[in-house]
Amino acid sequence: MSITELPPVTAPVYERMSEARKAEVVHELCQILGPRYVLHSPYDLTLYEYDASIDRSKPEIVVLPSTTAEVVAIVKIAARYGTPVVPRGAGTGLSGGAIPVYGGIVIAFSRMNRILEVDYTNLRAVVQPGLVNLHLSNALNPQGFCYVPDPSSQRSCTIGGNVGENAGGPHTLIYGVTTNHVLGLEIVTADGEIVEVGGWTYDTPGYDLTGLLIGSEGTLCIVTKIIVRIVHLPETVKTMIAVFDMMDDASNTVSEIIASGVIPAAIEMMDRMILAAVEADSHAGYPIDAAAVLLIEAEGLSESVADQIEQIVNICNKHQARLVRIAANEAERQALWAGRKNAFGAVGRICPEFYVQDGVVPRTKLPYVLGRISEIVEHYGLRVGNVFHAGDGNLHPLILFDSQIPGEVERVRQAGHEILQICAEVGGSITGEHGVGMEKQQEMALIFSDVDLRTMQQVRMAWNPSQLFNPGKLFPLPGRCVEVKQL
Repeated sequence: MSITELPPVTAPVYERMSEARKAEVVHELCQILGPRYVLHSPYDLTLYEYDASIDRSKPEIVVLPSTTAEVVAIVKIAARYGTPVVPRGAGTGLSGGAIPVYGGIVIAFSRMNRILEVDYTNLRAVVQPGLVNLHLSNALNPQGFCYVPDPSSQRSCTIGGNVGENAGGPHTLIYGVTTNHVLGLEIVTADGEIVEVGGWTYDTPGYDLTGLLIGSEGTLCIVTKIIVRIVHLPETVKTMIAVFDMMDDASNTVSEIIASGVIPAAIEMMDRMILAAVEADSHAGYPIDAAAVLLIEAEGLSESVADQIEQIVNICNKHQARLVRIAANEAERQALWAGRKNAFGAVGRICPEFYVQDGVVPRTKLPYVLGRISEIVEHYGLRVGNVFHAGDGNLHPLILFDSQIPGEVERVRQAGHEILQICAEVGGSITGEHGVGMEKQQEMALIFSDVDLRTMQQVRMAWNPSQLFNPGKLFPLPGRCVEVKQL
């Protein structure tokens, strides 16, 4: 049978546990973990019904294991009772990846949060999935090393969650996303077996299972240990802001910087709305009257960085930058980055709720796509602020809304869909680092054919035949693709 002849994969029906069945499962889990680490009261479960997306669904049980052996036991219990299992890091995900759509058991990894080993000679570290991203670099910095992937939620997100979503961050422009920095994994399969994939070397024979599992959003396995690459801290780091009175000038500057052969460590862009929120929140020194600001960082050997900065300044001036300012010292540099990385939280000063998208477009299409985003949001009577990884063309439009206004959530979702549709039309993608989760399932059909989706689902069935690992994620649900396409 050819791939095109494979039958479509249908989702099984998941029923929430009866009180009697739930009591049995809780009892068995308590025997393994102890009652303190098995949460099942409505009050305790409330914290785990959401992440940083706008969807919600309450789990039936939350467990907090401390060892791989405990994860194995949890998976075997869930399999025996036919109960879904959803892994959860810090709950900072923006696509609903950690939301238990069908209830079941959430495995929260907050207790599996240790650095197990650091090998400075071979530039490797071994960590547990619940380790907060920034904590690894904090431990490495005194020795002159760091872990590169740095999502904006770096102070709270976990490396296990980063692996699940293949997270990025500002500095992935030159260094790459999570998959470029993870060499091996210890995982628990749907059968409750412990398997190691990848290893300490850059490449291993056979299929790249590590690459397959990174970004699989918990639908194929449960990750319990991660081998990561670490790097030397650069000799010199220079951070600068370029201020523009026209968004198109800022966008064209980004394209020309990359086209010139200069690849900075990071190029971030913020528009007027975001700048006002950031400056009110962090007082980092951003101008609030600019149409756009580029935050650009170059790093490496001193001579190389000096040459890069000179070229970047010339390009910024060529595109009518009102001001180009290089951070005078480390304190100012850190303040500029704190403003950028706190941007999402700062938006709360403007509006209590926002819906963030994660489309990717070719850099040359930035002016057009940003214009279309404004038109789409205005059409639905909403407001939008843009803060994003401009060097990658990875857009993060934040659509402001109030869920108390009837129909507003629906308008926000429709605007989000149309934005991703534009990204797909110009040759981009529906996600750059936030993942698909339950937010972009329907939009998968914008960039993948039926055969593509069926093939990926067959991979999921091979790893997770009972579909108990994070069900209801990644792939379009029956009947919903057509609804979206008709919006």
